[in-house]
Amino acid sequence: MRVVIVGGVAGGMSAATRLRRLSEEVEIIVLEKGPYVSFANCGLPYYVSGEISEREELILQTPEQLKKRFNIDVFVETEALKIDRENKLVTINKKGQEEQLTYDKLILSPGAAPLVPPIHGLSEAKNVYTLRNVPDVDKITTAIAEKQPKQAVVIGAGFIGLEMAENLKQSGLNVTIVEAAPQILPPLDIEMAAFVENRLKEEGITVYTGAAAQAFKEEGQIIELSTGEQITSDFTVLSIGVKPVNELAIAAGLTTGLKGGIVVNESYQTNDSDIFAVGDAIIVNQQITNTEAMISLASPANRQGRQVADVIVGAARKNKGSIGTAIVRVFDLAAASTGLNERQLQEMKLAYKAVHITVKSHAGYFPESQPITLKLIFDPATGKIFGAQAVGKAGVDKRIDTLATAIKADLTVMDLPELEFTYAPPFGSAKDPVNMIGYAALNIVEGLSDNIQFYELKEAQKAGAVLLDVRNLDELKNNGSIGEDINIPLDELRERLDELPKDKQIIVSCQSGQRSYLAERILKNNGFIVKNLDGAFQIYSTAYPEEVKK
Repeated sequence: MRVVIVGGVAGGMSAATRLRRLSEEVEIIVLEKGPYVSFANCGLPYYVSGEISEREELILQTPEQLKKRFNIDVFVETEALKIDRENKLVTINKKGQEEQLTYDKLILSPGAAPLVPPIHGLSEAKNVYTLRNVPDVDKITTAIAEKQPKQAVVIGAGFIGLEMAENLKQSGLNVTIVEAAPQILPPLDIEMAAFVENRLKEEGITVYTGAAAQAFKEEGQIIELSTGEQITSDFTVLSIGVKPVNELAIAAGLTTGLKGGIVVNESYQTNDSDIFAVGDAIIVNQQITNTEAMISLASPANRQGRQVADVIVGAARKNKGSIGTAIVRVFDLAAASTGLNERQLQEMKLAYKAVHITVKSHAGYFPESQPITLKLIFDPATGKIFGAQAVGKAGVDKRIDTLATAIKADLTVMDLPELEFTYAPPFGSAKDPVNMIGYAALNIVEGLSDNIQFYELKEAQKAGAVLLDVRNLDELKNNGSIGEDINIPLDELRERLDELPKDKQIIVSCQSGQRSYLAERILKNNGFIVKNLDGAFQIYSTAYPEEVKK
């Protein structure tokens, strides 16, 4: 059996090497349009700054190594031009020579390409780059070395955009980020992304949100924004998003759907049973909601490549889908997410609740513990976990990985307090942040607590709710306030209950939400109508810094 694979990076190479491990009889041919296969595309931004110092570190395997170890024929600089499904032929351009290859099974793993929108003047710009592969990063590093730009602009503030912004800043450039959406990092909700935006600004990076690049002028030296502002740029990176590389599939009559993604079944088969597809170019099942999604991440692509190899040799493997788990480092801060965010749930009109907690990465009394802000989104009736987000300097990956595993395993918020973690003061806490956020969510499911989000506070106050802040006076003075109606420190609350109205809803706030929950329980046990301001002053002031009163 001959298996031809189009695309030699994550999904394609995982399929090729897994096939060989399963069978010595299969003939495996990999076609890669670019000059390199099996390269570390996720490491490319870090080569720009020199954090990854050796270019060779990005090249994981060469065609020669793959031939010697796996007996795989890898053809680089070879483009698949056409698929003849009836005769099972692939027409290829192999370094300028057109040939035809027969196949028994064909795997498409073409990946995704950077999205380049039709912006006026873009085609005339001489200083605009995208980043997808090793030749792209070579162009970027060469341009920085030879032209020595001073002012860089990154258009798009997703994961790759922020990685590029950080590494360009580390390379000594002044950096501006331009994002058309109201916030950076779309997988996160706005209040969580605000922590990252603040960190960027601390490093001297200018951030424009709600501003799209509308036109390039003077060969790209001037960028006009949709707000009417103009910014200068010696060096621009487009990181607006990606689109599936689907031209070969469409020309072959293979079915495409959402955002142009290739439609596959649970066995990764297209509408041609002998043609399979994996990676960033395919539509996947969003496991939480069982809806279609495009999830362009390395981990799912590698898993899919391995599974399609199993399917081809006859193993029972199913494409279960993905939930979209990702992380980004922004200087010394990490931001991670898994599953769905509030915006997506609102669009789907699904009932949900969210809780925020701020905890330490390990025992607070042990040196170098760092705060983590953790958010959990769940079904208030069943406890089903919809998603989670975290921001902090340490321990973020561990908590989001745990919650991603919980989602994959169909655990609910009721299960989170039961999870057992290794514990010693240098590593964690006796009650891990995942346990703690499970307790907070469980309180809501069981009716012990009811919360209100930061974006709901003003409307609630307009409707007559009273905001009670239970912080101490020194905290209010030093940190600021958000327009509380009453201030009673938590430790004085029981003695001052007569100062509070029983005929109005009371919304309780503190610094991070823990004391306000304690106040909520005291007040509810004394007959008051109470809601807890979720995340309290910290979340509100991060999302709405202009509202803070000093």
